[in-house]
Amino acid sequence: MSLATRPKDSNFEIVCKNLLCGGVAGMVSKTTVAPLDRVKILLQAQSHHHQSHGVTKGLKHIITNEGFLALYKGNGAQMVRIFPYAAAQFTAFEIYKKYLDGIFGKTSHIDKFLAGAGAGLTAVFLTYPLDTIRARLAFQVTGEHIYTGILHAATTIFKEEGGARALYRGFLPTLTGMVPYSGLSFYCFEYLKFGCIKYLPDIACYEYDGDTLVLSLPAKLLCGGMSGAIAQSVSYPLDVTRRHMQLAMMKPHTHHYAKGMFSTLFKIYHNHGLVKGLYRGMSINYMRAIPMVAVSFSTYEMCKQLLHLEAGMKLS
Repeated sequence: MSLATRPKDSNFEIVCKNLLCGGVAGMVSKTTVAPLDRVKILLQAQSHHHQSHGVTKGLKHIITNEGFLALYKGNGAQMVRIFPYAAAQFTAFEIYKKYLDGIFGKTSHIDKFLAGAGAGLTAVFLTYPLDTIRARLAFQVTGEHIYTGILHAATTIFKEEGGARALYRGFLPTLTGMVPYSGLSFYCFEYLKFGCIKYLPDIACYEYDGDTLVLSLPAKLLCGGMSGAIAQSVSYPLDVTRRHMQLAMMKPHTHHYAKGMFSTLFKIYHNHGLVKGLYRGMSINYMRAIPMVAVSFSTYEMCKQLLHLEAGMKLS
């Protein structure tokens, strides 16, 4: 059935479909890079088990000492968090994009940046405690466990570290970093998508449902990967700061990282420098962020097509 003859969805149905597409995209993309995600957390927070490790050695060390499934430690909490996070982020982006459309002119893409930044802030606010719990679980090494699972971690942090405020530790650098990260991710993807459809339709696109040009899968992946690389390069130091603050209370010698964003940022730079401190783990971050964002946007766009949501440009 073509778009022309198919009954038009209500706003509620469109929102529900966007939530589903976003949630599925988040789960698929995060599971794809879960092993790299765990190594990244261990490197970022200067785990003493991985101080001299790079990406490859870190992965081998985990498999040798904790087993293959340990590569996915914390991924259960990640799935609990990522479905509502990605669902809220992608849906909020569609809503904000709709209401900001044309405000800065028909040829401007600034509205896409603002919509992306707003979507990221919305999603982070709603799901941040789950990210803190996931980071704590992923940071644990076999034989040195503090938490037995998601619920135990949540109740322990809440009771022993200051209530709800402890679950939101590191929230400020997350918000600060989310503006350039989420804004640039969505802006770059939408800009590259628009450019491919407009200038490279024969190479990067195909006709869908008879009257719409959409990106091919390789083009989706390429646009998504480039978007992730650009966004991560800008926001990474704040991501490192957030991790130090989230994990600060797990070891006595790292408690000083829990005092505040600027204090933590300065201490990381002072103690470890730029490359080995604020950009520590950046190589693995590129390895995980580029495919993660590529898979995320690609899955979301494909789900939109399957559910007959707008995913391309109408043929004139």
